[in-house]
Amino acid sequence: MNKRIVITGVGTISPIGCGNDAFWDALISGESGVSEVKSFDTSIFKVHRGCEVKEFNYEDYVSSSPNRKIGKGSQFAIAATKLALDDSQLNINGIDPENIGVSIGTTAGEIQILERVNLLRYENGDDSVDPYLFLSHPCINIPSNVSIEFGFKGPTTIIPTACAAGNYAIGYACDLIRLGRAKIMLAGGSDPFSKVAYVGFGRLNAIAPEICQPFDKNRKGMLIGEGAGMLVLESLDDALARNANIYAEILGYGLSCDGYHITIPHPDGNGVVSAMEKALKDAKIKPEDVQYISAHGTGTLANDKAETISIKKVFGEHAKRLAVSSIKSMLGHTMGAASAIEAIACALAIKGNVVPPTINYETMDPECDLDFVPNVKREMDITIALNNAYAFGGNNSCLVLKKYSG
Repeated sequence: MNKRIVITGVGTISPIGCGNDAFWDALISGESGVSEVKSFDTSIFKVHRGCEVKEFNYEDYVSSSPNRKIGKGSQFAIAATKLALDDSQLNINGIDPENIGVSIGTTAGEIQILERVNLLRYENGDDSVDPYLFLSHPCINIPSNVSIEFGFKGPTTIIPTACAAGNYAIGYACDLIRLGRAKIMLAGGSDPFSKVAYVGFGRLNAIAPEICQPFDKNRKGMLIGEGAGMLVLESLDDALARNANIYAEILGYGLSCDGYHITIPHPDGNGVVSAMEKALKDAKIKPEDVQYISAHGTGTLANDKAETISIKKVFGEHAKRLAVSSIKSMLGHTMGAASAIEAIACALAIKGNVVPPTINYETMDPECDLDFVPNVKREMDITIALNNAYAFGGNNSCLVLKKYSG
């Protein structure tokens, strides 16, 4: 249980770029991934914008023409895994496949397949639906398809804790390595653009009409996004033995469930506070050891206020010295992929000593009065970063990452 776990490869499929260089360059430049929704007709809705992945071609990421019908969530996850493996320079052919596992978080799994089934039933009746189509829908298909594609035979797990799921999946993957149940874990999150999510958040009046403005006084809501983020995790000893590039060390994580309300966080941030405190305890660090927090920062009134309150409760006076930013201002909310992509952003920030900005920040909210790194990246030394993620139903998670220094 004392094994140190490090990140040795990352792969990102996102609305602002696919691949590490494209993603990171866009992120620190403050580029927006917002556009008019093209996945489906939004004319019946009050809002029409989202953050979809552009110019994604699945066949660019597989060695041969795909011969299995799989959903877009699986395609994103496989593509992100390929990018992460290439980045890690890991020779998977030299490792017993029983020692390589996959842990992925999601909100709705292969939701686009279910949406297609429902449309076919509505338009043509129940008998028009190919029964085998249902086999591609269950959430477990996403990590299973990753394992099938790359020949992994270790633990294969889906964690559907919605918008906090990426952190959950990474934390669980670390536990498996520490327990000796895997040597290498591919961990992260994946979610395709969902009409179900769009309708649901739209009915809650939680979708912004134009842009996402986390922590801004005039914020109007979130924007639905899509994508995947995958990380190669291994023990420090194994990474050093193969002279791997190390992005960051994962010191610990914290989980909680406040169960306050199905859609909004506790107004005093009780669950969020608990997750951060558990993460700090697990990592064996003090609040003042942290320099940067990647905020959940959805751009909704309730979330941003509760998150600010929570950070102040946990960090006290040190909260004023923290850099806090929300990359959802650029990517939108990529659901189950969100905290996985944000964990990658933390690792890249630590490696490069650059904090990505919170774009679209115009007017300070007196109730959100922290340093949100407005609009422009910030170069600063980052030794320890926290990655916050929260979800419907009160699921909360916090991941702690540290610069590797020997």
